[in-house]
Amino acid sequence: MNRTTAYVTAAATTTGVAVPQQPSATARGRRARRPVRVVRDLRDRDGRSPGALVFGPRDVVVVTGLPGSGKSTLMRRAVHGRRIDSHDARERFADRLPRALPYALYRPLVRLAHYTGLRRALRAEGGVAVHDCGTQAWVRAWLAREARRRGGTLHLLLLDVAPETARDGQRERGRGVSRYAFGRHRRTTARLLGAIERGELPAGCGSAVVLDRAAADNLHRIDFSG
Repeated sequence: MNRTTAYVTAAATTTGVAVPQQPSATARGRRARRPVRVVRDLRDRDGRSPGALVFGPRDVVVVTGLPGSGKSTLMRRAVHGRRIDSHDARERFADRLPRALPYALYRPLVRLAHYTGLRRALRAEGGVAVHDCGTQAWVRAWLAREARRRGGTLHLLLLDVAPETARDGQRERGRGVSRYAFGRHRRTTARLLGAIERGELPAGCGSAVVLDRAAADNLHRIDFSG
């Protein structure tokens, strides 16, 4: 395991956990101290997972996992602050367009609206929670740069649920993805989870928090008051 990564598996409190920021350089021109990168594994806690995660006031949190794993539901319930979810943009367009119009035809407009809103949020004050369904490396790299620019840290919040559970979640919400797309998401999510479990966080990330469904259900507050 990387010497600068702390893999935390000890029992967490049921009230809340403060997620650390990366240390900054002590002076201009001096080399910044190598940041400590933290992994918090909140799976299999038998109801003892924390009810809150507290991040810094300029941090960026990426909520990721399989389509249907419950990312949007978690964000709507728990995020106390600015949240940017591509599903919100999709629903706004769907409410205005004919129901018979396939999503594929207006997907580029949804993506444009989503990233425009995200860029605006990153330029404003306060922490930001972002829904990243595709676990796309280029998105995380961009967010890491933006987090550093605003004086904060990028954190990952990964929902680890079984593929069957995620498929059930898609059916319940009426938002399914193709077999091909779901397979791609499974592969990218599995690679990301495997790297996190080895303590290998993506470049620019200060921490990762891994949740199963029980831990996600127990989490009722994600805020940026730390």
